[in-house]
Amino acid sequence: MSSVSDESGRRRLGRGLAALIGDASSEFEVVERVRGIRKVAIDLIKANPKNPRRLFKEEDLEELAGSIRQHGMIQPVVVRPAPNGGNGYELIAGERRWRAAQKAGRHEIPVIIQDVTDREAMEIAIIENVQRQDLNPLEEAMGYDQLIQEFEYTQNDLAAVIGKSRSHVANTLRLLKLPEPVKQYLNDGALTAGHARALIAAPDPAALAKRIVEEGLTVRSAETLAQATISEPHGRAKVAKPDKDADTRALEKRLSDALGLSVQIRHKPSGAGEVRLGYANLDQLDEIIRRLEA
Repeated sequence: MSSVSDESGRRRLGRGLAALIGDASSEFEVVERVRGIRKVAIDLIKANPKNPRRLFKEEDLEELAGSIRQHGMIQPVVVRPAPNGGNGYELIAGERRWRAAQKAGRHEIPVIIQDVTDREAMEIAIIENVQRQDLNPLEEAMGYDQLIQEFEYTQNDLAAVIGKSRSHVANTLRLLKLPEPVKQYLNDGALTAGHARALIAAPDPAALAKRIVEEGLTVRSAETLAQATISEPHGRAKVAKPDKDADTRALEKRLSDALGLSVQIRHKPSGAGEVRLGYANLDQLDEIIRRLEA
């Protein structure tokens, strides 16, 4: 098994489909510039069961099928010989186009055949979908998790291969911890990744997600709501506390302005005390950790 840290492999796979079909300013140029495109009977091509993209909207497929009927299939799909000595080919990238071509009644479609390993096929499938923004956040997280579980990637490896930051990879993977009702909202497009990340540490993310969807809350409002439930997980009313002196309030404001975070200072009768930093999302937490480690 080749190491994912291999720099040439990273450059090749990190460019996604450009590594396979060359840079071009349009799909028409792609077809003209690629060598090795051939026509293959559509019934010889099978879907990849590990494709990170799971959801295909029927209306989108019908629209693409209409375009294929009128103009033909302009951009080829990428396939590899069927693994384990099977007949035909397995899709690496382009399942949406393959499905639409079937609806359009095409018997043959243009393909690029690549002889790649399971690992490379998975990388290319994820990269292509991420670059095209075809994956919903949960599908993206599941794709990353597959690479980690099956091919022993680290989060740093993934970040290098897909061209994203390590914090993006980490935050995306955290979505897998959410309960099923929240995941369904993500799949349906009712929640964005920003909404979902705000719910990860909440005591009842499903209830919060329902409220966010019903009230049409922004990501910022969702973060504020989630932070309030984290502070008071059982919804208890705040106990009245003596007002802080003016010096303490001024110091809190000074620190809050400097850090861009919520800051609370609490004094104890013994003269000791504590400083609490509140964060609205996981990106802010990463920033706190970065500053403390600097």
